[in-house]
Amino acid sequence: MDFMFYAIPALIAALALFMAGKTVASLLRLKAAWRSGLTAEGRCVRTYTTTSRSGDDNRLRTTMHHVYEFTVPGGDGRPVRFEETDGPGTVIEGDIVPVHYPADRPERATALSPERATRATVGAVFVVGFCGVVTAFCVFFALTYATVFDF
Repeated sequence: MDFMFYAIPALIAALALFMAGKTVASLLRLKAAWRSGLTAEGRCVRTYTTTSRSGDDNRLRTTMHHVYEFTVPGGDGRPVRFEETDGPGTVIEGDIVPVHYPADRPERATALSPERATRATVGAVFVVGFCGVVTAFCVFFALTYATVFDF
């Protein structure tokens, strides 16, 4: 039975650390595309939304998806297609948008403007901070349990 008092907090902490890692990796991917200084003219080839229910009160969350396509200038001429979520609602199919991409991985492009970097950074700091608090609580819980029961 004591095993559960260590396994569950360890599992929760591992999930929180995984979530923090994915958030940081996503932010670094966006910043690499913005920092590269490489841009191309992209075209929105598809937009769609997905909805999901959240919580017990059955609130709906709608996520907007954009699919973009561009050709790397001076590259091999093959089109690069990528998808982003939560982009601007004013972009519709057929719109021409500037695309930022890293030279070595053009498929990791973004159509989000660099001005959104502040909002993305603040969101990432919040998520990583929250995950840190959850992890710290899990460690505190396991150590307290071990101390109280003299293990």
